[in-house]
Amino acid sequence: MKPVVILLMLAASLQSFAQQAKPAPTLKSILLEQLRTTHNEKDWFVPANIAIEGITPDQAKWTDGSGNHSIGQLTVHLIFWNSQQLAKMKGLPPPKFSGDNNETFNSFDAANWPATVKQLDNVLTDLEKTVEAFDDAQMNKWASNIAHIGAHNAYHTGQIVYVRKLQGSWNPEKGVK
Repeated sequence: MKPVVILLMLAASLQSFAQQAKPAPTLKSILLEQLRTTHNEKDWFVPANIAIEGITPDQAKWTDGSGNHSIGQLTVHLIFWNSQQLAKMKGLPPPKFSGDNNETFNSFDAANWPATVKQLDNVLTDLEKTVEAFDDAQMNKWASNIAHIGAHNAYHTGQIVYVRKLQGSWNPEKGVK
């Protein structure tokens, strides 16, 4: 083959590769990925929706008796703090807060467990949509908070999986063996 033909073929291959390559990550894409993988997209760890999937009200209120929180308490805590940050991002008044973080775990009611599960999904979905709509200035303003939200959600979701393991209700096929 002539060198010119080889160069043309190489150029065509590179052009094809460049068209298939993903765009470079942005601050927004990275933070949205973190929010989604702590909500409902399985990746490095179990997301919240999978962690609470299939839990009964009795399982949601179960504790190990050593002062650790129940799955339900952890879930309402996540709802509270995600709602708090979401309201601030939207410029709305956040939920009332006395300053005592312990209170954010105490509004759990097993009778309302199905609604609690739906509420967590709704607030996490709304959070993602809000961040998705941010312009660059809003991203820069909220980036640190969004990163902390993702880390906070991952931390408490891990606790939920741990509680499920303690109570024997965790299926290791869902992620953590």
